[in-house]
Amino acid sequence: MKQTSLCPRLQKSMDIIGKRWTGLIIYQLLQGPQRFGAIEASLPLSGRLLSERLKDLEQEGIVRREVFPETPVRIQYSLTEKGKALESVIRDLENWSRDWIETEPKSST
Repeated sequence: MKQTSLCPRLQKSMDIIGKRWTGLIIYQLLQGPQRFGAIEASLPLSGRLLSERLKDLEQEGIVRREVFPETPVRIQYSLTEKGKALESVIRDLENWSRDWIETEPKSST
């Protein structure tokens, strides 16, 4: 993606949370730690794509992946402090979309 000199930090943040499904994954994890299956069941995306996005978020320090040494192994995902700091951004977008975004097209009748 082409870099801009306008505000490289804003561009980087938009590149991170602007990826498809990433904002909704963060939104889901705002409810607290969850297992992969619970996140997958809450969103209409493939397990492969969810896994990819969770890895991206983990690399960025937004999501923590915790492995519990049990049989079978239990893996849980949660937001880090950096991830939790996005709550106000996500909530503001939620409120803005409630006021300004139509989910169903208006009928012309």
